[in-house]
Amino acid sequence: MAGITLKEAHFRRLSSFIESEVGIKMPPAKRIMLESRLQKRLRALNFETFDAYIEHVFNADNSEIIHMIDVVTTNKTDFFREPDHFVYLRERLLPEHVERDRWGLDGRFKIWSAASSTGEEAYTLAIVLAEYQRQENPRFDFRILGTDISTAVLETARRAVYPADRVAPVSTEFRKRYLLRSRNHDTETVRVKRALREKAQFHRLNLMVPRFPIRDRFHVIFCRNVIIYFDRERQEQLLRKLYDYLVPGGYLFLGHSETLAGIDLPVVSVAPTVYQRVEEAH
Repeated sequence: MAGITLKEAHFRRLSSFIESEVGIKMPPAKRIMLESRLQKRLRALNFETFDAYIEHVFNADNSEIIHMIDVVTTNKTDFFREPDHFVYLRERLLPEHVERDRWGLDGRFKIWSAASSTGEEAYTLAIVLAEYQRQENPRFDFRILGTDISTAVLETARRAVYPADRVAPVSTEFRKRYLLRSRNHDTETVRVKRALREKAQFHRLNLMVPRFPIRDRFHVIFCRNVIIYFDRERQEQLLRKLYDYLVPGGYLFLGHSETLAGIDLPVVSVAPTVYQRVEEAH
C-alpha cells in the first residue's frame, strides 16, 4: 500500500483516542509505526485511503475499534521472562504464606496476570504453582486470571499452542511434564497440557476503565512492563486500582524497568520490583 499515508490530522485524532481510551502514549515519533500497522487493517477491509478507514473506525457501534487496538498494542512476552520473579514466588513467597497463612489451602491461591498477552506469563505461573503443588503440598490449589485488551492475543492464550522455539526457556523436565508436541510433524508446535490450561482463564479487560468487572481479590498480581507505556497520572490510577484487588499482605510484581518511586502507595519493597501490600492506618 505504498503511497497511502496517515495525515497529520488523522494521526492526532487516532493518537488522542488511543491515549484516552487505552492509556498508551502516542507521541509524534510513533506516527510512522501507527501508519505501518494500520495499513494491515486497510488491506483487510479493502479501504484505499485512511480517510475512509478512519470514518469507518469512528462509526457508531463499530467493532473495528477493537481490531485497531489489537494492531497498535505491543505484545512482547516469553515463558519465564524476568526469571527472578518466578524464583522469588517459588522459593520465598509460597513457602512463607502457604505454611503460615494457609494461602491455597483454605481456598484457592489466586494470581492475576494483568497484561497476559498470548499467555506465556500465565502458563509460566501455572507451571511454577503446579510444581509447588506436586513437590510440597498436594492439597495446594490455585487459579490464574489472565487479562489483556487485545482480543487477538487472548485467542492465542486460550488455544495455548506455541511454536516450538517459543518454549526454549522452559526446562526439558517441565516441557515433558506440562507440554505436548504436535502430532503433525510438518508443524513444529507445542500445546500446554489440558490440566494446566484448566487452571487459567482469559478475559478481555481495558486497564484504563474506572472500575474492573472483577469480584475476586488476589494473593499476587503480575502487571509487568505495562505502566511504562502510561503517563504518570494514569500510572498512579492503575496502581491504586490494582492495590485494591490485593488481599492483605498480597504482592504486586512490576517489570524490571518499572518502579513505584515517587508514587504514594501503601506497599513495601521486598525484592527488586516486587511490592507487598501493607494495611493503611486508620
